[in-house]
Order: sequence, then structure tokens, then C-alpha cells
Amino acid sequence: MTTIIGVKLSNRMEHSNEFQNIISKFGCSIKTRIGLHSTCSYVCANWGIILLEIVDDSITSELSRDLSRLDGVRVQSMNL
Repeated sequence: MTTIIGVKLSNRMEHSNEFQNIISKFGCSIKTRIGLHSTCSYVCANWGIILLEIVDDSITSELSRDLSRLDGVRVQSMNL
């Protein structure tokens, strides 16, 4: 089974360090990380969507819980 965790980070610039620390803690269980945010030459959006492909389903709940504790973060997951 493949698990994808989707994260919407509303205050990307304020919470990116905390976010990075959390996913680094689970780094060996994350196969793919894709970050999406609006940007152009003069503006970088303060929100972003991050998709995480998880290879060890046993950490999904803990990772989701830790990320959800950040202010302005929404977490959803799907199993394929």
C-alpha cells in the first residue's frame, strides 16, 4: 500500500523551519516530497501544499499528528 500525506501550510514563511524539523525526524520513511506554491519574479506566496509519499505506514499517524500541531497547517492522507 502507498500512503500520500497532503499538507497545506498556510503560514509557510513563519512555520517552514518547524515543518522541516518534523519531516526530517521522519526522513527515512519519506520516499518523495513535492512542494507546490505560487511564485513569480516579484512575489512568493506565504502558503504552500506539500505532498509526502510514505514508505513506512507505521509512522503515518505520528507524522500527521506532529504536523497538525503547527499553527495554520491542514493534513490529509490517502492510501492507494
